[in-house]
Amino acid sequence: MTTADSGTPTGDLTLRTLAMPSDANAAGDIFGGWVMAQMDLACGIRAAERAGGRVVTAAVNEMVFEKPMHVGDTLCVYTHIEKIGRTSMTLDVEAWAQRYLRPHREKVIVGRFVMVALDEDGKPTQIRDSE
Repeated sequence: MTTADSGTPTGDLTLRTLAMPSDANAAGDIFGGWVMAQMDLACGIRAAERAGGRVVTAAVNEMVFEKPMHVGDTLCVYTHIEKIGRTSMTLDVEAWAQRYLRPHREKVIVGRFVMVALDEDGKPTQIRDSE
């Protein structure tokens, strides 16, 4: 796969999904909220793996919409754990569009999410040390 002028994704590929007509507005662009939800899912996957348990989204500190996604594009979400605190972690997230029937991809959205680890009672818990 080649990349467009947007460079190379940063982080690990955490989620891939297809943008469908039900995810689009009347102009055929994919709703930014749908892409944001997919980014949140990817952060949840990555953070839960790192924390070794349940996590929730505590904050979305930044979201920059650089280019639109379209019906038929494959959304590729890359995550990178930027910082780990006692009970929370900050993830940098990039959403890339693999354009429909075209051999290149473009960065469409970048964001920064904060995830908090929870115990069985839903209270913040210490993130285990990396193995």
